[in-house]
Amino acid sequence: MRSEIHSQGDDYLEFWSEYHLCTLTTLRPDGRPHVVPVGVTVDADAGIARVITRKSSRKVANVLAAPPGQARVAVCQVDGGRWATLEGTAEVRTHPVAVEDAVARYGERYGRTPTPDPERVVIEITIDRAMGQVGAAKPTTTNVAA
Repeated sequence: MRSEIHSQGDDYLEFWSEYHLCTLTTLRPDGRPHVVPVGVTVDADAGIARVITRKSSRKVANVLAAPPGQARVAVCQVDGGRWATLEGTAEVRTHPVAVEDAVARYGERYGRTPTPDPERVVIEITIDRAMGQVGAAKPTTTNVAA
């Protein structure tokens, strides 16, 4: 299955495999945005992005407050002039196999496996829009002498 993310090209896919902190935007029941830092993993072939979190979090409450299939969300990452945003609909997954899979994917991308947490769930985002600009040069670290 080719997803919307594939239309952005190989550089875009590579950018989503690099180590970057991201943001997740959900909508509160009154429509106000709720933006928080998160780790995100992307399965481009399935067209799915995943965020692991605790079931008591505000982001989970926001997703659950929306009518089924209508929880609109966005995840975004920025690195210098490079940025990428994925939009879609979110669902909360609680099944242990789904949680274990999401934790393993997180471990692959971020180089560490979170400690076990019986309260952990997965926000699974079905991607329907991908946008960004990742063609800019990767930032370099320079030391500036005074």
